[in-house]
Amino acid sequence: MKQKIVLIIALGMGALAFVLTYTYLKSERDAIYKDATMVTVLVAREDLPQGTQLKPHHLREQDVFETGLSPKVFRKDDERHVLGKTLVYSMKKGETLDWLRIGANLDELSGLAPTIISGMRAISIPVSNESAVSGLVRPNDKVDILGTFSFMDEDRPGEMKTVTFTVLQDVTVLATGQETARAELQITSNSRRRNSYNTITISVFPEEAELLAFAVSTKGSLTLSLRNPQDVSVMDQTPPIDFQTLQQELPRLNSKRQQILRGQENTQILSR
Repeated sequence: MKQKIVLIIALGMGALAFVLTYTYLKSERDAIYKDATMVTVLVAREDLPQGTQLKPHHLREQDVFETGLSPKVFRKDDERHVLGKTLVYSMKKGETLDWLRIGANLDELSGLAPTIISGMRAISIPVSNESAVSGLVRPNDKVDILGTFSFMDEDRPGEMKTVTFTVLQDVTVLATGQETARAELQITSNSRRRNSYNTITISVFPEEAELLAFAVSTKGSLTLSLRNPQDVSVMDQTPPIDFQTLQQELPRLNSKRQQILRGQENTQILSR
């Protein structure tokens, strides 16, 4: 009986020591991190092999302490910079994503060539503030490129004809002016600025580069249409739009627009 009492007392003292130690360590930890800032970073949702082209379902967000966090780490607001990039090194589930994983280094702020996907080409085209969605197009955005051109009307000798059509769809913007995606990451959220630019650099296939070079050299203008980064749809090529087509198509397009919008509203009402 006496041995049992001694054993119970020993177990009780051990449990008390554990609680006191845990409480002490927790208070010390809380004191250390009392003024620490939490930030949200991107980590691997699952094991990702080398060569994986990053998609939204490959990543998840995780809150960590900012203290000691590497500047090369991707944070929540940087997700659009990494989607579509290919992993140079494999990642384990829960590992934090940084520039080194996709073959880049924030210390190497000059030089665009390493960011160009093999088989693609970078080409710059002139744009105005208005044609670049009021200057809101940023590096790594996805855009469609519309072209408006004037040429001699074959049906009406001596008169000019102006048409607009979609030149390219779902094009990745590599840089706006001289600002690349990597340089943009160096700007903190508190000091983020929007520089004006009159050119954008985009990633295209070699034959598309030839097409754009010809389009830029002709009398006309190029306009950017900004996409949602998750929208990878490609519409069928539509006939060039001239004034006559504009008059014919407007009623049909307005009707189609209203049907789509009303359908979306009905879906939202039913889901509530």
